[in-house]
Order: sequence, then C-alpha cells, then structure tokens
Amino acid sequence: MEFRDTIQADLKAAMKAGQKDAVRTLRMLMAVVKNKEIELGRPLGADDAIAVVRSGIKQRKEAIAQFRDGGRVELAEQEEAEAAVLERYLPAALPEQELESIVTRVIADLGASGMKDMGGVMKQVLAEVAGRADGAAVSAKVRERLA
Repeated sequence: MEFRDTIQADLKAAMKAGQKDAVRTLRMLMAVVKNKEIELGRPLGADDAIAVVRSGIKQRKEAIAQFRDGGRVELAEQEEAEAAVLERYLPAALPEQELESIVTRVIADLGASGMKDMGGVMKQVLAEVAGRADGAAVSAKVRERLA
C-alpha cells in the first residue's frame, strides 16, 4: 500500500470515529504529500514520506514552543495533538544502544579521530539509521564519541 493510500484510509477511519484533530492533521498531511509529489514529479518513496512527516513534526514542535512562550496553551495543545498524529507515520525509533553501536562502528570504520571528521561520520550514520533516529540525537552521539 502506498503512503498516500495509508493516509487516505486513516483519514476515513478518523472521520468515522469523529476524531477532529486527526482529521485536520491528516487532511493537511494529504495536501503536503500531494504538493511534494507534484514537486518531485513522482509518487513519494519511503524516504520521501518519512522526510515529509519529520518536517511536519518539526514545524509543530517549533510552534508548540512559540505558543507556550506566548501563553497560548490551547494552541500549544492542539499542535501537540497534531504532532502525535504525525508520529504514527514514522518508523519505530532506534533503541539507544543500537544507535550507539552504529556510531561506534562507523567511527572505527572511517578511522575518525576528532571533530574534523564529524561530517563524514554523520553522513554515514544517518544513511544507516534511515529515519529511525532523530538527526539531533545522532549528532549528540557523534559529538560525544568524537570529543
């Protein structure tokens, strides 16, 4: 089943269940997916779909922080609900131990010895984890190991 079909099926289920937050979020996600497909000129692949979802989650987390700073708790809660809906479309998160072992192995494979090698290590680790770990978490682990 294609990513778009999955969203469409989940949207129908959310509409039937009366889940307003989910309906609103999934309609937005459908629009973003359609725009991305038009931009790319092809249906989204798995990596593209994960990137779209991660981008949506990142936007919501930024909005949550801004709304909380502005004292708009109700809007922050709405954004949190939307982020929770989007997180269902991400692959299962990589366990901390597994991420650590990947980082350690990549550093050893590349013979990385300091922060000057961080870019190469990050590139290879991110390719291996393929959306199963947040870039910030990967960066923190790499920094910790190279420091």
